[in-house]
Amino acid sequence: MRYVLVLLATVGIVASALALREHYRTEGDSPCSINERWDCGIVNHSPYAVIWGIPIAVFGIAAYLLMGVLAWRRDYCYVLPVAFVGLAYSLYLAHIEAHVLGVWCVYCVISLGTISLITMLTLGIALANRFVKPSASI
Repeated sequence: MRYVLVLLATVGIVASALALREHYRTEGDSPCSINERWDCGIVNHSPYAVIWGIPIAVFGIAAYLLMGVLAWRRDYCYVLPVAFVGLAYSLYLAHIEAHVLGVWCVYCVISLGTISLITMLTLGIALANRFVKPSASI
């Protein structure tokens, strides 16, 4: 399972890095400017894309990196709280995209899907470890 979680963390790092690149893009159209409902440039240049002057994507990269390292070490009990916080914040940002900005970011949606999978898998591991007792060897 650790390989799956590390792979998902890598996908999250890439999506966050692309969003960070969009945040700092100053010229030209966004490569993911598809139509009036899908434009990463609008989302990543909005005031919701920063906390304390730091782009949200930086926090995403750091969180995915932390989850990847913890998953590699099989410290799933530590991955779970990071994943829950990440999922909660991603859902908040999806709410902002849907109801405040009215524009979606492809990279953010990929990140939301990735953190959702990481959270579900890690929760499954935690529940399995909690309720499945090791069988006694004879």
